[in-house]
Amino acid sequence: EDYVLDDRSGLGRRFDGIGGLSGGGATSRLLVNYAEPYRSQILDYLFKPNFGASLHILKVEIGGDAQTTDGTEPSHMHYENDENYFRGYEWWLMKEAKKRNPNITLIGLPWAFPGWVGHGTNWPYDFPDITAYYVVSWIIGAKQYHDLDINYIGNDSWNISSSMIIDPYLNDAVDVIGAHYPGTTTVTQALLTGKPLWASEDYSTFNDDVGGGCWARILNQNYVNGRMTGTISWNLIASYYENLSFGRDGLMTAEEPWSGNYVVESPIWITAHTTQFAQPGWRYLKTLGHLEQGGSYVAFTDGNGNLTIVIETMTHDHSQCIRPPLPAFNVSAQSATFHLKGSFNALTSLQVWHSKLDFKRQNSILFKQLSPMKLSDGTFSLDLDVDEVYTLTTITTGQKGAHPAPPSSAPFPKIYKDDFNVRNPPFTEAPDFADQTGVFEYFINLTDPGPHVFTLRQVVTQRPVTWQNLTVTCDIFIETAKTGGVFIAARVDQGGEAVRHAKGVFFWVYADGTYKGQYATGMLNGYPLWKSAVVLQPKNGWAAIGTNTFELAQYDNFAIEAE
Repeated sequence: EDYVLDDRSGLGRRFDGIGGLSGGGATSRLLVNYAEPYRSQILDYLFKPNFGASLHILKVEIGGDAQTTDGTEPSHMHYENDENYFRGYEWWLMKEAKKRNPNITLIGLPWAFPGWVGHGTNWPYDFPDITAYYVVSWIIGAKQYHDLDINYIGNDSWNISSSMIIDPYLNDAVDVIGAHYPGTTTVTQALLTGKPLWASEDYSTFNDDVGGGCWARILNQNYVNGRMTGTISWNLIASYYENLSFGRDGLMTAEEPWSGNYVVESPIWITAHTTQFAQPGWRYLKTLGHLEQGGSYVAFTDGNGNLTIVIETMTHDHSQCIRPPLPAFNVSAQSATFHLKGSFNALTSLQVWHSKLDFKRQNSILFKQLSPMKLSDGTFSLDLDVDEVYTLTTITTGQKGAHPAPPSSAPFPKIYKDDFNVRNPPFTEAPDFADQTGVFEYFINLTDPGPHVFTLRQVVTQRPVTWQNLTVTCDIFIETAKTGGVFIAARVDQGGEAVRHAKGVFFWVYADGTYKGQYATGMLNGYPLWKSAVVLQPKNGWAAIGTNTFELAQYDNFAIEAE
């Protein structure tokens, strides 16, 4: 079949970029715990131009002290008169991204809010002035304390477009309309606004080669079908415990800071097919669409003679994203001839990059540079197989970057201890702990003259809008008299969004001197309370600490010993 790429009738929409999302929630939690040089290597694969994914956009969660999928991210304002712009790790991540790509677009979005924003209700929008103040304070804090310019703040939904059409003030206030998981399609009202349209959260798929196929398909077809000019992956990097919700649903995987192991997955190189050869500000050509035998093609230009063409032939079963459902379609091997017209007709050669997702032999080719394509009178032909991506471009700076192989994967250590004695912690959270409800921060307890000056403290006091035997020990301090209570636990079977339904072996101690435990063996201050009780379910799980309600409590000398 023949396809024409032409700029004589004008150009299409402005390309706004491809990005990743950290948060929603706590999806980069383990990344900060990696030792160097591995942490910097991971960041290079994500953000360094002409190296790996070379992302144009970084979107982060504005932490709200609440469980937002895979954990809790701390707020910059736990309480109304409390401001701290150094909590959590998103500030650090934005600065690391900016260090590698000064032109990266930064976006913030709150998934949840501290309880005070909702005035005790589970709704943050009854008092919009307070909610706006809370969000704007985060934007100002980013600039004042970290010299970070936040480019966009926003929620998701095409629904606002209907109101924008009839409300000029609202229309003027909105720069971009974003939707989450749009399935490559948009709605008529959104197109009528004339605003840029983004898939402001997309992908969310296990990052094997099917995930790579999902990502390849939607990166092209979000524009072909829906005229969306920006696509952001949830999530940026699967850097959270894999047993949590949506394990490995990131562009790459880094879930073992204790070993240093990480995996550069196929979506990284699928991303590079576009990001290394087209930049925000380039324009799509109007001449683009679906291939006759399935698949799609798009083309970009910088208006100065450069051209990038991206072709994908992903089959249905090898490109299913986690959501929404994917209607049936067929793709087969085909020959395609492209005719360059207009200002591109004089081109005589294009650089070629190729990926082939091989589901038969499990021997995929990822982002391989081939010999340049010679053009005759602006024409070239390709024999396209299924599940392939081709980039043909005038840009010569593409590179498949590589760092030395990271250390081998290893299980979590059998012996693990943390006394939290860190005088100037680089982050507010202790390594390897993944907050699931509440916020646990390093704390200096100046009222304790003994060994518990440096502790880990749960600080939120208002509810926000291989199998092995295990021993868990921890020193505790209950700060709420009479009604307070804390627990330590083992075999906790659920986290993420399902944390409120978690089961396990919980040992509770209350401020009034009572305790509650079940099964296994428990000791308080060295004296046995019960031992050798039978535990049936669950058979394995996490070790955990927590509080009875949202209340202050401190922990020290946490230790795990697996047999």
